[in-house]
Amino acid sequence: MPKLTPAKVVFTLSMLGVLAACSDSNNSASYTLPPPNYDFTAIDTAMQTFIDDSETFDGISYTLVDRTAGAVHEAAFGDHTVDTIVMLASTSKVPSVTLLMALNDDDSLNFSVDDTIDTYLPWNGVYGDRTVTQLVSNTSGIPGLDGLDVYGAHICQFNFDIDLEICAETLYSVEVPGTVAPNTQFRYGGTPWQISGAVAQQVTNSTWNQVFDEYIGQPCNLDVFTYGNPWLDIEAFNGSPDSLIGQQNAHVEGGAITSLSDYAKILLLHLRDGVCGDTQVVSAASLAYMRENRAGPLGTDYGMGWWIALGDQDSATLYFDPGAFGAISWMDLERGIGGYVAIDDYSRRDPNAVRDLVLGTVIPLQQALVDDARGSM
Repeated sequence: MPKLTPAKVVFTLSMLGVLAACSDSNNSASYTLPPPNYDFTAIDTAMQTFIDDSETFDGISYTLVDRTAGAVHEAAFGDHTVDTIVMLASTSKVPSVTLLMALNDDDSLNFSVDDTIDTYLPWNGVYGDRTVTQLVSNTSGIPGLDGLDVYGAHICQFNFDIDLEICAETLYSVEVPGTVAPNTQFRYGGTPWQISGAVAQQVTNSTWNQVFDEYIGQPCNLDVFTYGNPWLDIEAFNGSPDSLIGQQNAHVEGGAITSLSDYAKILLLHLRDGVCGDTQVVSAASLAYMRENRAGPLGTDYGMGWWIALGDQDSATLYFDPGAFGAISWMDLERGIGGYVAIDDYSRRDPNAVRDLVLGTVIPLQQALVDDARGSM
C-alpha cells in the first residue's frame, strides 16, 4: 500500500473531536459523548457458569471496550483477578501486525509492507520475493505450523536462548519442504511471522521489543505488554513479566504477555482509527488494510492478524484473533465495540472451549446489550 502519514503525529485534543466527527459512519461518535447505561450482568453470569462447569480452566477474566466510552467493563472469575497477566499465544498476532503497519506509516524508515523482503534483509535467501503483507496474511506459500514435522533448522524460531536475527537468517536461507508460490495456499503461522520480525528489526535497527515499545507501548501507555519465547519451557512463566523467557528471540506470532487493561488499549487503538490518547499511532488506512480479506480466494477468511466473520452478504461483521491457550480478542466495527478474554491454563487440553464461548455466547450477548442500551437513550 502507499505510504500515508508518518507514525506518531501528535494531535491536539480539539483535533480529536474533528477526527471523530469526520470519520466514517461506523466510527462517527465523539469519544467524549456520555456512554449508555450498559449492564453486562448476563455476560458475567455466562463467564461464571463456564468456570463452574469447566474441568480444564480454573480462572477466566475479560474486558469489554466501546469506541466512545473506552474500557466499559472488566471482571474476573475463579482464580483470576483483573490484574492477572497471561501468555497470549496467537492472540499476539493483531498487535504484531499493528506494529508492522505503524512502521509502514513512518516515512523516515522508507519501508513498505508491500515491498519484497529482499529489499530489507541483508542475507542470501530463498524467500526474498515474498512481502511482509504475504508473510502476515499467511499467504506467502512458506509452510506454517502445519509444517512443523519437516521444519528442521527452522525449529530455532521456538528457541528462547538465541537471537531473533540469528535464527531469522536460517529461516530466510533454508527452504522448508512443501514451500509453494505466494498467494496459492493459506499456511497459518510459523516461519513467515518470525521473518517479518527480522524485517522490522532491520529497518529500525532495534530489537522487536524495543520497536514495539517505541511505536505502540509508549504512545498507548501500555504497562505490561511485551514479547518473549516461552514455547520450550512454558512452565517458566509464573504470571510475572520478570519470568518471561526468550525476549531476545521474541516470538512474533505467539510470544506476547498482557494484562486486561493493556489489551483494552490495543483494541481501542483499532476502534479509534489508530489514535492512542493524543497520538496518531497508526493511520486509519493502515488498519483498514489489515482487515482486507486476503485469504478469501484461498478458501479462508483472513486478513493480516484478523480472522474475519462474514455476514449473509459476504461482508465482514466481526474480526477476531484467537490463541491456542484460549485467549481471544474481537472487534465489531459496526457497533464500535470489542473485547478480550484472558486464560492462564497453558495445557491446551480444550483449545476451542473459550473460542466457542466467546463467538457463540459472549459476543451475541454484548451486541444485544449494547443495542438495547443505545436504543433506550
